[in-house]
Amino acid sequence: MKIVILFSIIVACGFVENVVSDNNQFPYRTIINFGDSLSDTGNSATKEPFAANSPYGSTYFKHPAGRLSDGRLIIDFIVKAYGLPVLPAYLNLTKGQHVKQGVNFAYSGSTANNKSFFDQRGLDVPLAAYSLTTQFEWFQKLKPSLCTGKEDCATFFKNALVLVGEIGGNDINAIIPHKNLTEIREFVPHIVQEISTMISKLIEEGAVQLVVPGNFPIGCNSYVLNEVNSNKTEDYDEFGCLRNYNAAIKYFNDQLKTAIDDLRHKNTHVNITYFNYYSAARRLYETPEQYGFKGKPDTFKVCCGKGGRYNLKEFCGFGDSVICEEPSKHISWDGFHMTEAGYRAVAQGLLEGPYATPALKTPPFKIPKE
Repeated sequence: MKIVILFSIIVACGFVENVVSDNNQFPYRTIINFGDSLSDTGNSATKEPFAANSPYGSTYFKHPAGRLSDGRLIIDFIVKAYGLPVLPAYLNLTKGQHVKQGVNFAYSGSTANNKSFFDQRGLDVPLAAYSLTTQFEWFQKLKPSLCTGKEDCATFFKNALVLVGEIGGNDINAIIPHKNLTEIREFVPHIVQEISTMISKLIEEGAVQLVVPGNFPIGCNSYVLNEVNSNKTEDYDEFGCLRNYNAAIKYFNDQLKTAIDDLRHKNTHVNITYFNYYSAARRLYETPEQYGFKGKPDTFKVCCGKGGRYNLKEFCGFGDSVICEEPSKHISWDGFHMTEAGYRAVAQGLLEGPYATPALKTPPFKIPKE
């Protein structure tokens, strides 16, 4: 049975951050982000919003804040560590709003491939309308507000960090109900090509410092575990994750890294960092207690939901779903997305640990523990 759930949040982030003055003591003066729900800070909040009392955003923001989690996302921790203000969502910008310190084009549910790719294959993926192609078009429309002229843009992008992803996870999710894992591998080159094309376009626009994240271990994803619901011991690894699904993501990540290496060779003036989301997240499932999360048998239980093996008979924000007492003890928030605590741990691994290759410039601030 195919279950399609469109998550969106009612309002964009409303809390205030101190705007850092434009000076040379900070490694990056601007952060620009593209992606899907893992980094959307409010673009999808303009579509079919949840009620004002939605459980999303409840831990940190105390109200829905345009994020599919109980609090902050990886991108929120990154911009904070570099002393920059929260990234405003492109679709929520107001006339004359200051955007030179960053903007977010990520849209929840978006894909790397555009909608026609799925339409041609008989797959109904409405949110592919907000694919990388659309996000790049948004960027081009906004670019005159970021810089004007060759010299100005060269200076702007010299001090800008551009993140392309995570993206591609929804392409895979759209294919999973219709194809077996072997056939999914046939789609990987199409996904990787779209990401590579996007990077090349951004380089042509002037980007010289880019980050390209790989994908998360979906075999450890609570929703996937719940849907597959296999009774075969051999389908799982020693930590409780689905072997074959993680193998498919590792294959995707390997292909993406190869494409990144090719782009590095073709663009020697550009720095491209690979974020190893897979390993940064995988360690949380392998030794959850080490990072402050619940161990077996509760490692994969979601915080927001109700009933069943993974607390997913009722989805977060629907029916009589409830929020767990200690969200910070759970890796998964709603089965699809991590809790703020989970995202914080991943962000720490990227900025303070070994999961960024090559490492980014040293952040002036540490990621807060709480």
